[in-house]
Amino acid sequence: MRSGLLYVILFLLILATPSWAQEPDVPKETRNTLVYKFNIKENIAPAIWRQTKQAFEAADSLNADLMLIHMNTYGGTVLDADSIRTKILNSPIPVYVFIDNNAASAGALISVACDSIYMRPGGSIGAATVVNQTGQQMPDKYQSYMRSTMRATAEAHGGDTIISGQDTTFRWFRDPQIAEAMVDERVYIPGIIDTGKVLTFTPSEAMKYGFCEGIADNVPEVLELIGVSEYEIVEYKPTTLEKIIGFLVNPMVSGLLIMAILGGIYFEMQTPGIGFPLIIAITAAVAYFAPLYLEGLAANWEILLFVVGLILIALEIFVIPGFGVAGLLGILFSFTALVLSLINNVVFDFEGVHPDKILSALTTVIVALFGGFILSLVLGKRLFTANSGAFKNLSLHSIQDKNEGFVGVDTSSRSLVGKEGVAYTTLRPSGKVKIDGKLYDAVSGLGMIDRGDEIIVIRTESAQLYVEKKPDGQ
Repeated sequence: MRSGLLYVILFLLILATPSWAQEPDVPKETRNTLVYKFNIKENIAPAIWRQTKQAFEAADSLNADLMLIHMNTYGGTVLDADSIRTKILNSPIPVYVFIDNNAASAGALISVACDSIYMRPGGSIGAATVVNQTGQQMPDKYQSYMRSTMRATAEAHGGDTIISGQDTTFRWFRDPQIAEAMVDERVYIPGIIDTGKVLTFTPSEAMKYGFCEGIADNVPEVLELIGVSEYEIVEYKPTTLEKIIGFLVNPMVSGLLIMAILGGIYFEMQTPGIGFPLIIAITAAVAYFAPLYLEGLAANWEILLFVVGLILIALEIFVIPGFGVAGLLGILFSFTALVLSLINNVVFDFEGVHPDKILSALTTVIVALFGGFILSLVLGKRLFTANSGAFKNLSLHSIQDKNEGFVGVDTSSRSLVGKEGVAYTTLRPSGKVKIDGKLYDAVSGLGMIDRGDEIIVIRTESAQLYVEKKPDGQ
């Protein structure tokens, strides 16, 4: 048993160990230029931020000479893009990006943060306006935050002071106003962008205005433009466990897991004992909270708050009559825990949390709970009352009609009517009688009957015997 458990632990450790951790550390003097390659070829989300941290740790562990981000994305969440941007700006290792077709929205922010930008012919960079999940532009409060972030990112690369005669001017390596124009359609830059349009650059335009250092068809051409001729590429590859975590933290999957939790609890209450629905609910809860905990979103107290909420709901249903304070608190605790676990916030200071993140968490939980409730009612009716289907044998479909002889009481006492016996105890008016050597509960139909008197059964009602004292002389 212990050896089997040990094998399981070793297997999980192998799954969780990234490929870069298995690479030998070779001194720089005895090797070619080590290029650490990291792919961002999907929407920017918490999983990408988590993988970015691992990639930078790997590059540092391997003593890499430079890091190359291979990008093709239409954007994603601003919060995670900002975290990646900050990581790049603070990196001691030079970070380059190769835009393979698209670096839109959050992808543009990440690209501007890199030391050098290279683009594939036909690619584009820009269109960083903040939008919601339906593609509608968010209010100016959100755009203001993104404008300042894009400006600050461009300014972080500095510029040159140009002296021409008696005139001294400062030229940015990446113009902050151009970066701002990628967000705000109201920005006007003569010869570059007119008002009413959000700025997006082609490769040649980006090179002209300082937002691209070269055009290349592939990674080897990018490295050639950088000036690296002899190199070794180590590519970040997410582990199986990392892929599973990335899948589970997807908002759509999180919503489905919440529905499974609610549905499992509902069906468990419809069936006696502890069975399969409860196992489904527990599994879904673990699958919901575990990856969020590993992502650093769900704190210990948030998970505990959810468990306490479920306990209060259970007490309200099974122990406390009616529906009162315990039930309401249980619902509030559970709902709060589900929402806060999707937000990187512990101290209830929501100023550092992007409003879009809060709205997304609330929408995910509310839609999932409502959908789970409706689905539970529909499936409950189909699974437990239908005469066909995979679960038809889990419920009773026949009707025990009284006209067909089905009754809810024992009818064997009817055969005792007219039989004689003796009072085993005094009947005042109830007691026990003995008939044919068996004891029965009985009620005196007329007056008190002393112990030892002979009795006769006169009738039965609801399995209850009614007796009278046997007249003398019979």
